[in-house]
Amino acid sequence: MAEPLPPTRSRIPGSGLAKGLAVTLRTMTKKTVTAQYPEAQPELPPRTRGVIGLFEENCTVCMLCARECPDWCIYIDSHKETVPPAAPGGRERSRNVLDRFAIDFSLCMYCGICIEVCPFDALFWSPEFEYAETDIHELTHERDKLREWMWTVPAPPALDPAAEEPKEIAAARKTADKLAAEQAARAEAAEAEAAQAKAAETESGAAQADPAQADPAQADPAQADPAQADPAQADPAQGDPAQGGQAAAPSEPSAPPGQPSAPPGQPEPPAAPPSGPQEGQS
Repeated sequence: MAEPLPPTRSRIPGSGLAKGLAVTLRTMTKKTVTAQYPEAQPELPPRTRGVIGLFEENCTVCMLCARECPDWCIYIDSHKETVPPAAPGGRERSRNVLDRFAIDFSLCMYCGICIEVCPFDALFWSPEFEYAETDIHELTHERDKLREWMWTVPAPPALDPAAEEPKEIAAARKTADKLAAEQAARAEAAEAEAAQAKAAETESGAAQADPAQADPAQADPAQADPAQADPAQADPAQGDPAQGGQAAAPSEPSAPPGQPSAPPGQPEPPAAPPSGPQEGQS
């Protein structure tokens, strides 16, 4: 058995009209404020759809925005260029180069489809709205004007502090940390090499200043070769005959100059008397 519906509250006829008139009366009693435009610029919400700005560096000429535009108000021209290989033996690559990017704002209905379908974030909404022209043909703005509007695009809202870091920022941060670590390792290696070179220079300078530390033999020959300092220590038998050695025989006097020497085994002749006068002779 179905439950009975709750009783409806009876409405006073004309209550809705009375409420509408009350709102009108409250509005009529408020003081009106006129916006002093253009002296005072209006405060626009952050997501205002004014014009479309182009970030040319991100455009890859994929033509998605022109194909998806329901009004066909985007005009793109480009050409291809051959890029040489990055490494020897590599393959040449071709890339699209943007020649023209124009939007006809006389046809644009500000649907934002081109901005949503752009896979490389090359199009953005700008809050600029003062682009009126006296001629409708001048409402077709080229890429130079679209690039000027790009710098009026407001910054995106801040992320939630508990949100995950975007993948692009995380990849860029990881690359930056890796490069910083490599630079720090190179700096440490350079400092270590400089310290070693400085220590080697210090040791060489100390050796030149004090030769005794570099080569003790040059400073004290007695320590290097005791035989040169004291021949008796090198050969005790020659220095002391009492210890078992033989004394050196005295050397025979050599013949005076001008006289022949005696043959071996025969006595030498007596020496000639002096040729001068002798005592006792007249």
